[in-house]
Amino acid sequence: MSFAAMMLVAIGCDLAFGWPSALYARIGHPVTWIGALIGWLDRNWNREGPARRLRGVAAALLVIALTGGIALAVQAALPQGWPGILLGGILAWPLVALRSMHDHVVAVARPLVAGDLPAARHAVSMIVGRDPSRLDEAGVARAALESLAENSSDGIVAPLFWGVVAGLPGIAAYKAINTLDSMIGHRTPRHEEFGWASARIDDLVNLIPARLSGLLFALASGRAGRALACMMRDARHHRSPNAGWPEAAMAGALGVRLSGPRIYADRVAEEPWVNGACPDPGAVDLDRGLALYRRTMLGLTALIGALAVLGM
Repeated sequence: MSFAAMMLVAIGCDLAFGWPSALYARIGHPVTWIGALIGWLDRNWNREGPARRLRGVAAALLVIALTGGIALAVQAALPQGWPGILLGGILAWPLVALRSMHDHVVAVARPLVAGDLPAARHAVSMIVGRDPSRLDEAGVARAALESLAENSSDGIVAPLFWGVVAGLPGIAAYKAINTLDSMIGHRTPRHEEFGWASARIDDLVNLIPARLSGLLFALASGRAGRALACMMRDARHHRSPNAGWPEAAMAGALGVRLSGPRIYADRVAEEPWVNGACPDPGAVDLDRGLALYRRTMLGLTALIGALAVLGM
């Protein structure tokens, strides 16, 4: 069975339908199901004591094994040939987020271009963790571009990469890992120990997809040399071992600076700049970033299509 063809079906379903709100209201979403399990484990297993990190390791492995195991059993039951590929692609569909990522950033770009900064701040608060209330136009554009770059990697490229490698178990296990990291992989008093394994596993499974994402952004930009130079120079200085690669590629491609100091609810994070010699982005650059995203996703789809033709 061609896992690449299966991922093409998932991409097609996502682009055509997204994840319909009526369907979400009726059954939720696979990520929310995984999140409910993680939340239960966090409430019941995350207790102070010498075994806190060990319980966190056990929680992470349980979530990954259960999610991947169910997906493996489902994949084994699929019929052979194109019927199995179509059914597998439909089942993988909710784990792909090309359309929703684009829509979330468009929701920031439209009011920003229109000069409605409060509405743009509200829209960007839906996709970033920092405090948007003190962000100016450049701060909103920067936050949205960073989210677009980083989430293109861990929300689209990475799940599709692991889906091509291992089919339904690959994409499902990856989403479990990514959800673990987003929920408990934080350096906070509550999760420093309990979420340690979740964060480390997420770093590991994103090593290749993050660098692939940066390369795809660079190649789709028309300014590959500049984007690749920025990526190779600045990505390693980013706070994240992976997010800096697509972020630096986008910054270099657009000729703007990203990252830098940011305000969260209770602290100011003094982060280094990416492409710091360039100016701050504005509303027009956010539109340019969305155009680059569309070209990059087209390139990614073409790459997966070529792998499908090769029978992978």
